[in-house]
Amino acid sequence: MTAPAASSAIAAQLIALFAVLMLVLQLLLVGQRMLLTSIRLFALQSLFLAGIAAVIAFFHGAFHVFVVAVLTVAGKVLFLPWLLDRQVRRMRIGQEIEPLLNFPTSMVVCAALTLFGYILARPFTALERLGNNTLAVAMALVLTGIFLMFNRRKAITQVLAWLTVENGVMLAAVALTTYGMPLVVELGIFFDVIVAVMVLGILVYRIRDTFASMDTSKLRQLKG
Repeated sequence: MTAPAASSAIAAQLIALFAVLMLVLQLLLVGQRMLLTSIRLFALQSLFLAGIAAVIAFFHGAFHVFVVAVLTVAGKVLFLPWLLDRQVRRMRIGQEIEPLLNFPTSMVVCAALTLFGYILARPFTALERLGNNTLAVAMALVLTGIFLMFNRRKAITQVLAWLTVENGVMLAAVALTTYGMPLVVELGIFFDVIVAVMVLGILVYRIRDTFASMDTSKLRQLKG
């Protein structure tokens, strides 16, 4: 095996490993009720996303993706988890209330959504440079993240679910032929995510201050 071929094989194995670990962490997040643990699971998932971006940048010469890796570590591994951790400790609410669907049912739904993600990704196999079903994993992350948003009631967990959906979108972007969107677009999305989470953090605090709870179902009380 030539050196470039060996490097490509190593890169493919690392990307496949990190992508699968991202999906495993997503499933752990679905079953997790402790908010601080959920935040750490998201941070670790984002670290694997940054690892995929770094592998692509190093082995495939897509050096603009290094910027994505650095921003992901700075924003999603360090800053946003710190911000959400601070909110949870400030409001002294450490555990998620009972989700709409129990854990076994949630796992069955997530398994079905993962399978559906693989089915959705099959027509785009020819566009995927990374191989190893990376795009299918990205689709599964998006679908299970959307399910997590609807299945949980606390605003913090819904914010985390939305961030995992964004991780899936970014993974899909780097899995396609261009190794990601144009850098300007990626920077715009990154800063939009940061601003949106900060605004959502303020909203979470206001919900807690008004209703003495982070249960978003209580917002129905605002109806006339």
